[in-house]
Amino acid sequence: MQTDDFSNPGMTGVDAGQAEWATVDGTEGKSCASCHNGIESMKGLRASMPKVTKDGKLWSLEDFINGCRTNRMGAKAWGWKSTEMKNMTAAISLQSRGMPVNVKTDGAAAPFWDEGKKMYYSRYGMLQLSCANCHEDHYGDHIRGDHLSQGQSNGFPVYRLSTGGLVSLQDRLFGCIRDTRAESFKPGSPELHALELYVASRGNGLSVEGVGVRP
Repeated sequence: MQTDDFSNPGMTGVDAGQAEWATVDGTEGKSCASCHNGIESMKGLRASMPKVTKDGKLWSLEDFINGCRTNRMGAKAWGWKSTEMKNMTAAISLQSRGMPVNVKTDGAAAPFWDEGKKMYYSRYGMLQLSCANCHEDHYGDHIRGDHLSQGQSNGFPVYRLSTGGLVSLQDRLFGCIRDTRAESFKPGSPELHALELYVASRGNGLSVEGVGVRP
């Protein structure tokens, strides 16, 4: 299903994202295409996300999208969990499908990577579980109805059949921490940015799959 664009339900979001790409919005009278031309110009971007900006901030793909919207288009930022944001990230991610994940972990990214690694191995919540407890110690096993994976992020954003919609990586990270019965960090927070970087780095060399399909 995932590799068949006709059967993959996430492609509906891709189509909507491609329409958003060409839609003029904001006070500057611009669309994404006004500056970047075709969405094919985004090839390779998803494979390098998240990454550190020139001013030392760790940005995810969502940050770059909102940066363009607010600074260049004069448009309102999209919410991290909004349908528009998920559609656009899906459409941009598709342009890198088949390319190897290649996030930087050295230089300016190193402190963020260290923090993400610390989070990955830290226990959270009433259940006192870390990411590694599930995705290293028990991958391949089942927890309730879920099959535990190695926790790779190269398929995100993914279409979750159980919820009938697109889910971003930080949505999934939020949900995992919440499921330990902890008060989770919000998508877009510095903590989930760092964790996203570490998780993405564990998949360096794997092919970008987006848009993935999961149960």
